[in-house]
Amino acid sequence: MTQQGAVLQGYNNELVKCIEDLCMQKEELNKQILQAEEEKNKLQHEIQVLSEQLECVCENLAQKVASRNELDKILAETEAAYMKILDSSRTLLNVLKKEAGSLKHTPELKTN
Repeated sequence: MTQQGAVLQGYNNELVKCIEDLCMQKEELNKQILQAEEEKNKLQHEIQVLSEQLECVCENLAQKVASRNELDKILAETEAAYMKILDSSRTLLNVLKKEAGSLKHTPELKTN
């Protein structure tokens, strides 16, 4: 019976050691879980900050694109108006040259 008691005691000691090992593994795993949760929270915060920055950049970009489009429109209208002025100036110049040419063919006025 003492031999069975010794065997039982050996099993008990081995069982206790296995339980202690499992407890240590659980403790280590808990530390790793806490570190992973901290890293996750840190990354989520960084994502939030970056998302807010991205939103600001997108809004700013949209305003700049709208301003550029407005400037493009103004420039196109201004260039079109300028081309009309140039065309009118050319027409006026041609008319003036024609009139000046016809004046050369008329007798000069005599001054007293």
